[in-house]
Amino acid sequence: MILRHAFIPLDNARLAHLCGTLDENLRSIEAAFDVSITRRNESFRIEGAKKPAERAVALLQSLYDRARHPIPADDLQLALIEAMQPEDGRSHKAAEGEELVLRTRRADLQGRTPMQDQYLRNIIGHDITFGIGPAGTGKTFLAVACAVDALERSAVQRIILTRPAVEAGERLGFLPGDLTQKVDPYLRPLYDALYDLMGFDRVTKAFEKATLEIAPLAFMRGRTLNHAFVILDEAQNTTPEQMKMFLTRIGFGSKAVVTGDVSQIDLPRGQKSGLIDAERVLKRVRGIAMTRFSAADVVRHPLVARIVEAYDAAKKTDEA
Repeated sequence: MILRHAFIPLDNARLAHLCGTLDENLRSIEAAFDVSITRRNESFRIEGAKKPAERAVALLQSLYDRARHPIPADDLQLALIEAMQPEDGRSHKAAEGEELVLRTRRADLQGRTPMQDQYLRNIIGHDITFGIGPAGTGKTFLAVACAVDALERSAVQRIILTRPAVEAGERLGFLPGDLTQKVDPYLRPLYDALYDLMGFDRVTKAFEKATLEIAPLAFMRGRTLNHAFVILDEAQNTTPEQMKMFLTRIGFGSKAVVTGDVSQIDLPRGQKSGLIDAERVLKRVRGIAMTRFSAADVVRHPLVARIVEAYDAAKKTDEA
């Protein structure tokens, strides 16, 4: 199918911002929708399957309307993700009712897909929530955002972030420093999320006041975590015993979020994953919410979703 679209009134500055340097924005839209885009001045020609071509035209118009300034790469990627959602998915916020507003440094923070929005509502409405799915679906980032929001509202007194220190081909013993320094690289993604959502200075002060704690999972044994928002990240690398230990640490006035990707298990061969086991054992327990993400929820470069789908398809072929 071939569609033609002209931008009226013509604004050369907006056209330049829409297309990007050397038409890099147009190339990103082509890759996302698997269409071909050519242009001559203000006239665009979009060639591809009907639905993707129509969505590409709608996205081009939407971006043109807000292209008074250059379009940041992050904004373009988010716009692509939202435009690629099914029609019924793009109206999920209206169907859910009141839009969620989280108190973080990121004023635009929200669920970008129906499953992300459901995940946020699950976290707010349940004491224990599981977020399971591939990389790039926002499992950890959104959980940290909810934790920061809860701290801002004084719903909890502290945030505790933890993850198992399981080697993915490396050996902890060969890393320099004491145990805390050895496991710091494993916790770095959690620091990055906190800095983005709170700012470096506030994170530093929160550590000093002990309202923020990041620690390896082994440090959780024997503790009772009251009035805390606790996040267990990379939970696919826990054993069933570690998972049970973590979940039974939860005390009064606390929330827990468990995130992981069961396609990236780094446990020794033959060792059962605590995340897979917990999903099976706890799926019907009242008060626990399970959120399952897919490649459709990946909010990174569109190629990431295709990579995830390719690996999933290859795995199914190998198992057949």
